[in-house]
Amino acid sequence: MEKCKRLHFQADMDEFFTTPFCTALYLKKVNFEGSIYLIGSPSLRKELTDAGYTCSPVGPDPIPNDWMNWALKDMKLDPKVKAVVVGFDEHFSLTKLIRATSYLANKDCIFIATNPDEQYPCGSKSVVIPGTGSLVQAVATGACRKPIIVGKPEHFMPDCIKFRWPEMDPSSTLMIGDRLNTDILMGKRAGMKTLLVGSGCDSLDSVRRNVAENRMDLVPDFYVEKLGDLVDMMPST
Repeated sequence: MEKCKRLHFQADMDEFFTTPFCTALYLKKVNFEGSIYLIGSPSLRKELTDAGYTCSPVGPDPIPNDWMNWALKDMKLDPKVKAVVVGFDEHFSLTKLIRATSYLANKDCIFIATNPDEQYPCGSKSVVIPGTGSLVQAVATGACRKPIIVGKPEHFMPDCIKFRWPEMDPSSTLMIGDRLNTDILMGKRAGMKTLLVGSGCDSLDSVRRNVAENRMDLVPDFYVEKLGDLVDMMPST
């Protein structure tokens, strides 16, 4: 909200649809009961606990020196855990991976991911920061399970928005984003017009490659170099 105020955007809290919020909505939709093993951030945990769910702590989970012996003999799994939720976690570790995949060995344990973003944008061309999707894939590979993705590009997030504002017409709605395989793909799937901002994860070269490969669901309707370019295109009030 503070950032919106600084940028002179008028917005209310109920107009924000974040992946933590959608995670809580999904759990309510399926009438989830039980505890959650969480790989994620304090903000994700707060969203879930505010919604009434019990979650594991977040933060570092140190790797024991004899990690194999710990996993086989000393690791304690909570029998109340009925879901594993994976978001971005700067403290991701082998310990957390072992816990998550062990919980998911129970096929009745729900596996939820907030988003599939491969990399975290950092503005560097020489340094790569793995994103949430990298952590999700590690858990999915170890557990031999596919997650339920509640964020972009899957349908659950636009469905939530449509439920909140049933009068919204997708054909007259513009989806703005900097990532083709999440932002633009979700907009296309939801029947919205799409605009790619080239100052983030993808560029016009990425769009050209998708056109050449006939991957039109990853081709936006519009493109600008930076979000500020929209100001010059908007009618003055």
